[in-house]
Amino acid sequence: MKKPGLLLGLISCFSIVLSGVAPEIGAQAEPFYKGKTIRIVVGSTAGGFYDRWARLFAKYMGKYIPGQPEIIAQNMAGAGSVIAANHVYNVGKPDGLTAVMPLNGVYIDQFSGRKEVQFDMRKFRFIGSPVTESIIFYMRADAPYKSIADVIKAKEPPKCGGSGTASSDFILSKVLEETVRAKFNTVLGYAGGTEIDLAVEKNEVVCRAHSMSAHFGREPFDTWHKRGFDRHIVQTTRKQDMRASDAPTLHELFEQYKTPANSRRVSQILLAAGDFGRPMMVTPGTPDERVKILREAYMKTLKDPEALAEAKQGRMDVDPTSGEELEALVKEIFDSPPEVVARAKKILAN
Repeated sequence: MKKPGLLLGLISCFSIVLSGVAPEIGAQAEPFYKGKTIRIVVGSTAGGFYDRWARLFAKYMGKYIPGQPEIIAQNMAGAGSVIAANHVYNVGKPDGLTAVMPLNGVYIDQFSGRKEVQFDMRKFRFIGSPVTESIIFYMRADAPYKSIADVIKAKEPPKCGGSGTASSDFILSKVLEETVRAKFNTVLGYAGGTEIDLAVEKNEVVCRAHSMSAHFGREPFDTWHKRGFDRHIVQTTRKQDMRASDAPTLHELFEQYKTPANSRRVSQILLAAGDFGRPMMVTPGTPDERVKILREAYMKTLKDPEALAEAKQGRMDVDPTSGEELEALVKEIFDSPPEVVARAKKILAN
């Protein structure tokens, strides 16, 4: 008589397990990010577009991450953002709580073998970039250089500002020297773009190269354009951006000066920073599932109506690139043919 009762009891327990009522078996695990803080280390000074993008992600991205963690942005400028990249690579734990947004040309420092580099770009986990960035090279309008032709003929090269060897200023000047023989005197060591622009206003330097979106998206450039303070010398877009209709494209200069094909290939590697845009990466070794969570939240942020409205108000263009695409780009660069790598390194070493 006891067996039916025992059988019914076993059936009842089995039903509870299947239905998920037993809390120790059926309960969902608490999201990893609940109660946590994600830190975005920005490799440049406050006020620039890298900083503004980091703070936009800090404001909106958390709501798309399970557990809705707090996200903060922290500036760590210096050495063309090598300091920030070194810090996250070597100090940040591989737990998905530390991200970095370095200058998009920071790969150049590793590519060229700079001794200060303590990271490997191929091991970072890329989350994404909100936009691709073409470069505009501007000059003070009162400087005695009206075009690249004037720079080529000049007895004294124009003095331009740069934050480091990964900065757009330094890289584009090297490309122009290699491809069309235009020489520049690049003064390195500025903390960030804002400081270089101030130096241009003070006439400490007369030129700079930086992103097209920044040049047509904020002060002091709006005021400069109204005053006719600067002129545009060259843009790296293949198709001319009519906001800088006075500047020829790099492709047009290559055609004009009959730049050899191998030099053009090297320039594509050196100017790949534009394809990186304004990348966000996390510490190497971060688990795949957390990388996936961050990538999905990143892309959802770039579709968030409030985030898009804020970006539009700040004149921040949105044309995102996925983390997977950025990791493929890094691999393509570092797997370039040996002869192309050797020539690019030689250019950067000069």
